[in-house]
Amino acid sequence: MDLKPYILKSVQAAIVAGNAISEVYRGEDFAVAYKSDQSPLTVADQKSHEIISGMLKAYDLPILSEEGKDIPYVQRKKWERFWMVDPLDGTKEFIKRNGEFTVNIALIENSRPVLGTIFVPDRNTLYFAARNFGAYKLQDGPFGRLLESRADSEETAHTVLSQIVEQSSRLPLNRPLRASLTIVGSRSHKTAELEAYVAEKRKSFADVEFISAGSSLKICLVAEGKADLYPRLGPTMEWDTAAGQAIAENAGAAVYQYETEEPLIYNKEDLHNPWFIVQR
Repeated sequence: MDLKPYILKSVQAAIVAGNAISEVYRGEDFAVAYKSDQSPLTVADQKSHEIISGMLKAYDLPILSEEGKDIPYVQRKKWERFWMVDPLDGTKEFIKRNGEFTVNIALIENSRPVLGTIFVPDRNTLYFAARNFGAYKLQDGPFGRLLESRADSEETAHTVLSQIVEQSSRLPLNRPLRASLTIVGSRSHKTAELEAYVAEKRKSFADVEFISAGSSLKICLVAEGKADLYPRLGPTMEWDTAAGQAIAENAGAAVYQYETEEPLIYNKEDLHNPWFIVQR
C-alpha cells in the first residue's frame, strides 16, 4: 500500500483544522463546555473534528475521533484500516493559552499505527511519519502553499510530498552526546507514580532533567531526540497516542506498555490505553 497520498491528505487536513483552531484561540469565541467526564470541550474541538472528517472522507475509510467515539465495538472491530483522530489534543493547554496543543491524525492498520501527522498550530510546526517512509519535522513551512496543492493523482501526491520532505528535518535530530537523562512528563496530568518513577531514575543517573509539556508534544520530544524517556503512568485514550506512536517509532524510538513491554495496540473494545513508555 502506497501511504504517500494518505500522508499528504492527513497533513493538509491537520493544517486546515489547525488554522480553524487558531482562529478560535486568538478570537473572542472562546466558550468552554464540559463533556460527561468533565473534560473541557471548546468550539475549536468541534470545528477541527468537522474539518478533518470532511477532508479524510476522500479515502472512504472509517474515522474514529475523540469527538465521534460512540461507534459500537461490534461495528468497528471489523475495521482493518481506519483513521484515528484527536481534533484538539491538549484542550486544557488550549484553555490555559500556553500554546501546547496539537492536531493528531493517524492511520491504523491491523491495530497498529502506520502513519502519523501532528500539527502544532501555535508554533507553526508539523510532524509527519509513515511506515517505510521515515519521520520528519517541518518548522515554519510553506503551509499556505501546501494547502493549495491538489493531489489529484498518486504522482502529484509524490511530487508535493517530496517538496515538503526537502524542506523538513528528518527525525531524530542530531544532538550532542550527553551523560544526563532527560525525562518529559505531562504538564497537566502529573501523578504520584510518575514522581516515584523519576525519583527511581535519579538513583541510577547522576544527572536527570525533567521537563514538562502538554499534549502529544511529549512523544514528539522523544522522537526528535530532545528527551530520552516519556513515561505515561496515568490515563490516556487511543487517539491521544496513535499519531505520536507512528512518529516516534519511525524516528527509531520505542513505544511499549509499562507492565508487559508489548507495543500499544489500537481499536480495542476499551479505548483507554494502558500505562506506557516512549523511549529513545
